[in-house]
Amino acid sequence: MINMDDLQISLIVIGVVIVLGVVLFNWTQSHRYQGNTEKKFELEHEDVLLEKAGVSTMNGRIEPSLNKEMSEVLSKEFNLESPQPTEITQLISEVESIATESISQITDYNSKVDYIADIFSSALISTSSLTEILHERFNFGKPVRWFGQISTGSSWEEIFIGTSTKGGYSKLRACLQLSDRSGPVSEVGLSEFRDMVQNLAISMNAVVDISDVRQAHAQAVLLDLFCLEVDVTISINIISKDSSAFTGTKIRALAEASGFKLEVGGMFNYRDTNNALCFSINNRDLTPFVAEDIRMLTTPGITFLFDVPRVENGDRVFDQMIHFTETFSTILSGIRVDDNGTPLSEGGIGKIKQRLISIQAEMELRGIPAGGEIALRLFV
Repeated sequence: MINMDDLQISLIVIGVVIVLGVVLFNWTQSHRYQGNTEKKFELEHEDVLLEKAGVSTMNGRIEPSLNKEMSEVLSKEFNLESPQPTEITQLISEVESIATESISQITDYNSKVDYIADIFSSALISTSSLTEILHERFNFGKPVRWFGQISTGSSWEEIFIGTSTKGGYSKLRACLQLSDRSGPVSEVGLSEFRDMVQNLAISMNAVVDISDVRQAHAQAVLLDLFCLEVDVTISINIISKDSSAFTGTKIRALAEASGFKLEVGGMFNYRDTNNALCFSINNRDLTPFVAEDIRMLTTPGITFLFDVPRVENGDRVFDQMIHFTETFSTILSGIRVDDNGTPLSEGGIGKIKQRLISIQAEMELRGIPAGGEIALRLFV
């Protein structure tokens, strides 16, 4: 028979074994999860087609790298702009709440992307009273748009120079865009916009409803962080198999026969039936294509460019672009390569497409669908 001491010792040993087993199991699961997570977000060499941090664009904005270092840097910049940690938590919560609103509520002005000021007046506001403001060249750093409402409950209409409405408006709405590819609006720009609207209201004996400047600036920074994450350009290059050059005349003939048009900016653009830009062909050595000089032009390659946040139905349009790259590479006796000159496989192209789909799905969830009116304003 086992005495009490032996029983206690046995129970202790069993308990230690169980605890060690649980610790070992948790460590194994944690290690496996971390490894899977890292693999999930790592991009292999073929993903250099997704333009990232360190590569400048025509607009001067650094393309995003969704890695830990970039997130930390941007987070530090955000904290520098914010007065109190408690206010940051509240503002993040407010912005995330706004981002979950129904996409159907998006209009030409939107509190997600605009700093909005409403002007109310007991008397109708004539369009002539806005003439000076509309002609004034303010330097707020971002575009401003004006809207008017004829009566309570009626639809809003955008006001331009020369707009004339009988009787005037009962309410005005001024909208300063919070961000674009050059970055978020500055706090100074927001303050000057607020002062301009308040002075206008005073001159009209009207009342202004406008949010706090610091809150708007925090929202602008958060919006810009999101835009950085999804602002990706896909590039697929075609170079000669034998290192010979392509002639400009052959490129132009092939492009125009495929439906591309040479436009201002020196690129061949492919547009849909609504004239929306789908993708472009650029000279790989960055020399613009010019109609007058293209006969004499030779180039080591061409680059197909796909601006992810600005293209609606990205997966279908991407497939169309890939079809063109196959056709062009065959006719030009070339091969498709990434920006490092590494030949592209079907698997690599498939990964790029999945990344594109993921980015556009994220934009949809934020209420800023790719290729939509809001996206076209932000990514410019």
